[in-house]
Amino acid sequence: MFTDEQLVDRYLKKDEKALEELVKRYMPLIFGFVKRYTGNQDSASDITQEVFVKVWKNIKSFDQTKSFRTWIFTIAKRTAIDELRKQKAIPFSVLQEEGFENSIADESPSVLDQIFLQQQSKELALALAKLPTHYNSVIKLYANDSLNLREIADKLKEPLNTVKSRYRRGLALLRKLL
Repeated sequence: MFTDEQLVDRYLKKDEKALEELVKRYMPLIFGFVKRYTGNQDSASDITQEVFVKVWKNIKSFDQTKSFRTWIFTIAKRTAIDELRKQKAIPFSVLQEEGFENSIADESPSVLDQIFLQQQSKELALALAKLPTHYNSVIKLYANDSLNLREIADKLKEPLNTVKSRYRRGLALLRKLL
């Protein structure tokens, strides 16, 4: 079985079957991911199709030193968000008829909410700093760099099970510290 990156390389060398294999591999994953975003099966189906069209159109510009999985999920996330924005768009003329100036709500967090969020953020940063380095690095790579545990294991050149253990134990320690 080929890795994603090997399949991309094979496709770029004119092996059409390689792209078919990538589509088979990622179609259910992308569909499930997008469905969670939209909450709608029909929208998820349309968006998934659009994601794979974008992949097909842009695969030549894919940086093969990066993770294909991260790349395709980024495309899926952005496409889903764009679609959700389109669905929420309301023509200005409709707003004028309904007296939109009375219906605009200030959705920004209140001053108290902002202070609370800042305090939580500080507490989390302090707790992370107290974690042993091997736990801290795994959690940061997972949360900040959006890497999955396999990618973290590859990056740190550690066995996957070691990374999984460090992630679970790091989260457990973080909960205790918080």
